[in-house]
Amino acid sequence: MTWWNRLKRFFYYLHQKKEEKGMISFDILNAIYSYLYEESSSVNFKMKGFFDKIYLNRYAFPESFDDQKSRSQIKNCGFNNGFEVLNFIFSQIDIEPLDLELLTPDASYDFIHIQFHSDVTSYNTENKKKKNVLHNFIIFFCCDDGSPETNSYRILYQKKSYFTSYISSLLKCQYIKNAIIESEINEETIKDFETVLIATCQYLHIELPEIVSAPNLLLEEFTQHHFEELLCLITRNKVELKIIKKQAKKMFAKHKLSSEENEFYEDNYEFFESVNCWNSDWKFEPEDAEYFISEMIEDEFSFDYPEETYSHDLFPYLQSALAKRDLELMSINTMCDSYLFFVAYRGDVSRILELANILDVQIDRL
Repeated sequence: MTWWNRLKRFFYYLHQKKEEKGMISFDILNAIYSYLYEESSSVNFKMKGFFDKIYLNRYAFPESFDDQKSRSQIKNCGFNNGFEVLNFIFSQIDIEPLDLELLTPDASYDFIHIQFHSDVTSYNTENKKKKNVLHNFIIFFCCDDGSPETNSYRILYQKKSYFTSYISSLLKCQYIKNAIIESEINEETIKDFETVLIATCQYLHIELPEIVSAPNLLLEEFTQHHFEELLCLITRNKVELKIIKKQAKKMFAKHKLSSEENEFYEDNYEFFESVNCWNSDWKFEPEDAEYFISEMIEDEFSFDYPEETYSHDLFPYLQSALAKRDLELMSINTMCDSYLFFVAYRGDVSRILELANILDVQIDRL
C-alpha cells in the first residue's frame, strides 16, 4: 500500500470514528447483531410513523444459502459457491478477501439485513415517488487497522426491491462508504435509517448513546379503547358513543382472532355505510364528489377544478377546498377496485394514521 493510500485510509477511518458518535455506529450495529445471534435470527416489529413493519434478519455464508434454490441462484450469478459470492462482495466493500484454501469446514460469516418502508410522515405526500419506499440496509462486519477482533462494519443499500432472488439482489446493492450520501441514497433515507435504529434499540432493550435523545417510538399495545378512538375520529364524534362502543367491541373481538379471513373493510362494511362514508369505484365525477362530501359533512360543498378532470386527479382540488374547512378526505383501503372515503378533521389525521398502524388497519391519505 502506497503512502497516499495509507493517508486516504487514515482519514477515511478518522471520519468514520467521528460519524460513530451517532446511531450509525459499530457499537449500535454490533449490539443489534449480538441480539440476532444470541436470541433470535429474525425480528420484526411496528413503530410510529413508519409504513408496515421493520424487519431484521441475520444471515450467514454459507449455511443460510446452502439449499437447492440458493445454490441455483449462486450458479446463475456466475459463482461456484457462497464463499465466492462473499469474496466478490468483500472486494466491493474494502474487506480483505478470504483465502478459500485455508477455510475450515465450520467457517461462517454473518451479516444482517434491515428492511423497512420510508417514514410516511416525513415526506411530501404529494410526491408519490417518495411515499412508502422500501429500503434495504445490509451490514457486514470486519476487522480494521490490523485488529484481531471485529471492530468495524460496511453498509450496502438497495431501495424499492424485495429480495425475491436473494443472491442476485444482494449483489446489486450499493456500497455506502460510512453512510456518506451517494447517488440513490439521500438525507431523508439516512435520517429514517437512524430513526429505525433508535426504535430497534428500544424494542430490543439496547442502551442508546448518551448524545441520542428520543421519545418512545414503539406503538402502543392495542386495546378495545383504540378501536373506540379510531371510530370517533373517523366519524368526527357525530355517532352516539353507545353505538361506537358496540362496534369497537365487535372489532376488538374479531382482531383478537388474528385470522387471515378477517378483513377490516368487509367485516365493518355495514357500519361504515351507515355513518356517512362514501363507497365509490375508482372512477367518479366531480359532481359525485360534491354530492357525497356534502352528505358527509352535512353542508353544501363545492370546489374548483380544471375541465376534464376526474377521479383521483380531483384529489388535490378536493383537499384544497376541504382544508379551508379544516377537513381532509381520507380512505379506508378496501383491497379492491373501490374507495371507502371518509372526512376527518385535519388535526386528527396524524392520530388516525397512528391508530391505523397500531390496529393494522390500512387507511390512506389521498
